[in-house]
Amino acid sequence: MTDRPRLILLLACLGNFMVVLDVAVVNVALPAIQYDLGFSQVGLQWIVNAYTLTYAGFLLLGGRTADLFGRRRMFLVALTVFTVASLICGLAPTAGTLIAARAVQGLGAAILAPVTLTIITITFTQPRERAWALGWWGASLASGGAVGVLIGGILTDLLSWRWIFLINLPVGILGIIAARALLTESRAEPRNRSLDVPGAVTITLGLTSLVYGVVNSEVHGWTSPWTWIPLAASALLMASFAWIETRVATAPIAPLRIFRSRALTAANVAMFCVGGSMFAMWYFVSLYLQVVLGQSPLIAGLCFIPAALAIIVASQVAGRLVARVGPRPLLVTAGAMISVALFWMSRMSADGSYLTDILGPILLVSLGLGLSFPPGTWAATAGVAPSEAGLASGLINSNRQIGGAVGLAVLATIAATHTSTLSASEGPQAALAGGYGLALVVAGVVALGVVVAALMIPGQRPTATPVATTPAAGTAD
Repeated sequence: MTDRPRLILLLACLGNFMVVLDVAVVNVALPAIQYDLGFSQVGLQWIVNAYTLTYAGFLLLGGRTADLFGRRRMFLVALTVFTVASLICGLAPTAGTLIAARAVQGLGAAILAPVTLTIITITFTQPRERAWALGWWGASLASGGAVGVLIGGILTDLLSWRWIFLINLPVGILGIIAARALLTESRAEPRNRSLDVPGAVTITLGLTSLVYGVVNSEVHGWTSPWTWIPLAASALLMASFAWIETRVATAPIAPLRIFRSRALTAANVAMFCVGGSMFAMWYFVSLYLQVVLGQSPLIAGLCFIPAALAIIVASQVAGRLVARVGPRPLLVTAGAMISVALFWMSRMSADGSYLTDILGPILLVSLGLGLSFPPGTWAATAGVAPSEAGLASGLINSNRQIGGAVGLAVLATIAATHTSTLSASEGPQAALAGGYGLALVVAGVVALGVVVAALMIPGQRPTATPVATTPAAGTAD
């Protein structure tokens, strides 16, 4: 193998690494950002969800743009958008500016993530070489989450939270220069060249409106127009999305007929529940370590490293086991582990510690998360035609992100409401710990949905190797 394919692989892994890094890196910086820009307790989750919602909503469309308009061109466009948005995030003077820039970052990531995978598959055509390249691509996915929490802690502690975004500038510029030198243009020639932009925009706006309504319920109450109008708008937008996908779009991003597969539908429900519990765990643990226990961002970042490594190990084990036992037993086990761990973690207290309150449950939940990823993809792709395997894998990753965004909105609202209730009788630290704990109890119930959904998956073993997945947003999101 010549040096050029290796450099292309390095470039693709760099793009994938940046997408995952920018989910993981913000968690440790949340308290510092909240203090500087004046986020409310419940509004803080928009720093995560602004990125996640646009990433999930445009992920499938992003992969299609690369096929239609050229992989090299769209890699450069996506990396430029991502880098410029990172600059705006780093210089953001207000909370609103940061949220808007994070949404643009998510749009860039939605194009960048799938195009990196496509570049690898067209560069490495021999089975052995492709497997080797995809292994490195998967390693960049896992390491982005592990490194992200550490980098976030170091930069926030020693410099400023702004550097968690500004660090993307030299990396992005280097990537743009390398892409112009290394990549040659290529595109697919699909029979239908249309893009389902209305579908992508509608589902993203519908999800954003849903999250906005849920968040407003804590501030204004459920009967307020500020709550029910966004929720009603979300229902209308979701209905419009279904109409667009079934009646209007000639190349729908999510053709609803694909959900006739019981395995695919159950796998998507399971991964939606995984996302709903996973996002909340990282979010609340980060706040607990720094706001309640008073740890520095650097120490908090170091505290996440064992969990990130546990995800990497468990995903590798699950990847080997799923071909032997099938996806259902692994997903049932993973859901049970995540649920038990979240119930255990919910016992966190104001006078607790990392060793007694966090380390054990965070290792268990991380093992469960890593165990869930490969069988989820197996189940989703085994139940559809080979020509739709890429679509199925993209859908399951989108659903995991959507579950995380919606779950975080609901659980952050529950935590804020319960914290306010406890403040009348408890100290501020105890009230916060109690609010986070109740949210984690609910997250544990959500994780039980993984078990229920997994039991709906047909019991046969997979018969073919699934396609590589479009990347999810990190281990530490």
